[in-house]
Amino acid sequence: MHPYIHHLLRDIYSAHRTELPDEPAYVQSFEEEMEEIERWVEGEEHAHTFGHYCGLQSENFPPPEQLTTEEIEMVNKAFGKMMFTWNLDYDFPGSLPGEMVYSMLVNTLNEKTNIPANGFVTFDYCSGYAPDCIFKEYCSCLKFWNSLPDEDMNTPASKDDELPF
Repeated sequence: MHPYIHHLLRDIYSAHRTELPDEPAYVQSFEEEMEEIERWVEGEEHAHTFGHYCGLQSENFPPPEQLTTEEIEMVNKAFGKMMFTWNLDYDFPGSLPGEMVYSMLVNTLNEKTNIPANGFVTFDYCSGYAPDCIFKEYCSCLKFWNSLPDEDMNTPASKDDELPF
């Protein structure tokens, strides 16, 4: 094992959130909660990246080609545990190779996000439109997408489309 991996794993462990966020001094009203949800739905950009919060920088992670499969698995597992302490999670296709998982996890450090006090934010990168999916042949939607009739295959749904129910 490359000695750098020990340092990288130690840095990831040090990036765990150790202090829990303060409980709000007041209970959020229904209107405030709905405004928060509306901002989320509208895609309001967050102020900081995940790397800002946890202190890690994607530049400090070697390219996956320089790591063995075992090293990638160790880093991925440690990174997932660290994300969990920040109320963050990821949901990638189960068939996704470890190298791609590694690259996507490291990329979360550059993603602007909110660190929720309650619940979780999940990185999944899924739009449901398989032809443009970043997971390519590993896309979870691909099997369903390929089962659609040819005329529906490359046509994203529009607001004007009628629903069958």
